[in-house]
Amino acid sequence: MIITIQEKQFDTKKITQLYPAAVIKTGYENETTKVSLEWLDSEAKGKVEVVGFGIFVHLGEEEKYEFLFETKEEMDALAGQIASQLKATS
Repeated sequence: MIITIQEKQFDTKKITQLYPAAVIKTGYENETTKVSLEWLDSEAKGKVEVVGFGIFVHLGEEEKYEFLFETKEEMDALAGQIASQLKATS
């Protein structure tokens, strides 16, 4: 099955990971890292600086794609589009 994420097509058979995450500053220079949305909501309130949100697609270990957003609402809208595509063919 082929899904489209912001005009980029992916064969779902090749996707090894597909997940949303928050992007936060690590505290070291301009370095950032990804954290789960669950962790952000439950453990990190007020403790970290969120710089954005993203949907991340991995095709094996080498090929990775990031779709980044300033707000969680923007990311959620894209996640809904992806879910609709997956649901339509299941």
